[in-house]
Amino acid sequence: MSKRRSKGRPLDGILLLDKPQGLSSNDALQKVKRIFFAQKAGHTGALDPLATGMLPICFGEATKFSQFLLDSDKGYRVIAKLGVRTDTSDADGEVVSERPVDVVMGDLLEALDKFRGPIMQVPSMYSALKYQGKPLYKYAREGIEVPREARPITVYKLTLVRFEGDEVELDVECSKGTYIRTIVDDLGEVLGCGAHVVMLRRTKVSGYPMERVVTLERLEALLEKARADEVSPGDYLDSFLLPMDSAVQDMPAVEVKEASAYYLKQGQAVQVPGAPSEGLVRLVEEGTFIGVGIIDDDGKVAPKRMVVAH
Repeated sequence: MSKRRSKGRPLDGILLLDKPQGLSSNDALQKVKRIFFAQKAGHTGALDPLATGMLPICFGEATKFSQFLLDSDKGYRVIAKLGVRTDTSDADGEVVSERPVDVVMGDLLEALDKFRGPIMQVPSMYSALKYQGKPLYKYAREGIEVPREARPITVYKLTLVRFEGDEVELDVECSKGTYIRTIVDDLGEVLGCGAHVVMLRRTKVSGYPMERVVTLERLEALLEKARADEVSPGDYLDSFLLPMDSAVQDMPAVEVKEASAYYLKQGQAVQVPGAPSEGLVRLVEEGTFIGVGIIDDDGKVAPKRMVVAH
């Protein structure tokens, strides 16, 4: 294999993958990277193997802005099974207790109220959060329980979609760092019967439209079609990529002139008339996104993450 071939193609943009069930987020990322034959790719905010739905994958320079998607609000559809608690709080785990389900609608609605708004959440031992440099799930697999700090999260919306027998279906909109499995486990304890996740689908990351998600099957089929038609796979695949500044669409845009853009790219802060007085900004030069800046203490625009042209 020649050196150029093993490198892959320089590609910038964001793909909204519909992650399939049973695949880790990293495995999904590697498959997509291979399909697109991309030099560089990273995902934003892992989904459990059991979960499906929106997994933004950033290619090339877009990886610089993945943190902003990690920090963004998320939306989920979840189905919880009452009466059974598992060690991972989902169907992939071992059953730790089974209790009779004696829950009426009034109980459920009252319990759900406890999970709306700003709440403190103790993350599951089966999460990727680190303790002394090692992910919690690694301790959990060794049977070691370590102290976890309760963390502030916000549940903006918690809507009951369906309550039938021992199944509860919910729509959740929440802040970053929220563990839906933990909400379900905690809900089960409030109800006194235990609960775990049997279905979880991420429906929202930041403001991205669910209509733009694409499945691995679709991408693989288009790759095959490109080979059969003897055209570059990019001809069929690259139209699925969203621009990299879609990750920072909520930030105010600041137009900078060519000279200012030059200094920003050299790592220097510049004065921009009409720029906001604080916070992060999206930097645009003649209609082209060039990076993210931050307003410094002197009111100047300082570079935070700049796009490097290929």
